[in-house]
Amino acid sequence: MSDPNNLSRRERQIMDVLHAAGSATVARVQVELPDPPTDMAVRRMMHILEEKGHAKRLGKEGREVVYAPAQSKARAGLKALRHVLDTFFGGAMDEALAAHLTGKNAALTDEQAMRLQQLIEEARKEGR
Repeated sequence: MSDPNNLSRRERQIMDVLHAAGSATVARVQVELPDPPTDMAVRRMMHILEEKGHAKRLGKEGREVVYAPAQSKARAGLKALRHVLDTFFGGAMDEALAAHLTGKNAALTDEQAMRLQQLIEEARKEGR
């Protein structure tokens, strides 16, 4: 699989649709895209994403091929997060979290704060 950070803007949009939906046909992807290209263009991009190893065919829904992401949403999310951390925060999770918590509309519920504290304690115990 090629690096997901090297996808074109449109390929990234298509992968976002696939991850959000879990799986989708070309028609479904086309409807979800901003300023959608033709169905033939979407088919071609799906084929390219499949060749690059980012998408896979699941089967057919009527006459349409159903596509899904080649890797799980969780794995793709971790890779994307790592990329953001490395690119914008020098790999520092604490700086990213601080930026988020001090940003506009960054309300943290008591439940979320407790969950964060719990995760921090677990990470300390495991030596992460």
